[in-house]
Amino acid sequence: MDGVTFRRHRRLRTTPTMRAIVRETYVLKEDLIYPLFVLEGENIKNSVSSMPGVYQWSLDLVTEEVRDAVSKGIKTIILFGIPDHKDSVGSCAYDAKGIVQRAIQKIKADFPDLTVIADTCLCQFTDHGHCGVIKDGNILNDESLELLVKTAVSQAEAGADIIAPSNMMDGFVAAIRQGLDVAGFHHVPVMSYAVKYASAFYGPFRDAAHSSPASGDRKTYQMDPANRREAFREAQSDVDEGADFLIVKPALAYLDIVRDIKERQQVPVVAYNVSGEYAMIKAAAQNGWIDEKAVVMEKMTSMKRAGADLILTYFAKDVANWLDERE
Repeated sequence: MDGVTFRRHRRLRTTPTMRAIVRETYVLKEDLIYPLFVLEGENIKNSVSSMPGVYQWSLDLVTEEVRDAVSKGIKTIILFGIPDHKDSVGSCAYDAKGIVQRAIQKIKADFPDLTVIADTCLCQFTDHGHCGVIKDGNILNDESLELLVKTAVSQAEAGADIIAPSNMMDGFVAAIRQGLDVAGFHHVPVMSYAVKYASAFYGPFRDAAHSSPASGDRKTYQMDPANRREAFREAQSDVDEGADFLIVKPALAYLDIVRDIKERQQVPVVAYNVSGEYAMIKAAAQNGWIDEKAVVMEKMTSMKRAGADLILTYFAKDVANWLDERE
């Protein structure tokens, strides 16, 4: 190799310590948001068949699951409710005694320092499974906003620390921000599902939340997976309307969008590591095809590297355990 000049990049990879001191991206426990499904009844812990390790919890048992998450260092959870009654307008979503409202009250009473996020949507609560009011087969935007505002305010009244509207109606952030402010909740942030694609990765969640549409699909309000510039418009609108956080959903197939939004906006960006992404890894790991821990941690790192400030993931407790092992 006499006379050949080249750079020796491997010098910075020679030992674990050397690699550690030059590592650019870290996943922290504070980055993690742990999703929980709560439902009516007592002494219920239903496994979700398409999501191994994920359960639906009744109120009397959810506290212990939260306690376990907190003991592992989880700082933030998000709640999804499964009611025992559904109707055309999703009235249980904004009932002061609804499942989400009661879960918020119970969890905040037991864990006052935990940050509790309320998912704000109608799909789990409507008998048709859509995220808004339907008339003649159409999802009515403005009429739906009124119910979403009622839902957000009722969740804030129950003690939610953050409101996370996921419905993708036009103007939903402006309506909810105004509704919260009028009700005296100026201090409650809005974590908008700003960039939510009409993805095929949501199937297992719909099993867990009992939220599959009875007919049709959600392509008239969720985004076309082929579109990038549309994501910029959606995110900018939500920031202009008062969003404090922006969610990109799903995460794994849309890391380019996570990076784009991070570079264009000045609010925290959340990557939603969705149910289908979780299920794929679990299935492959159970078949012995992959190293679950290695793949999950690589995926978490990729989301942080792409620009995510927070990661909403069903792997949150596992990741917290693995971070302890690394220490």
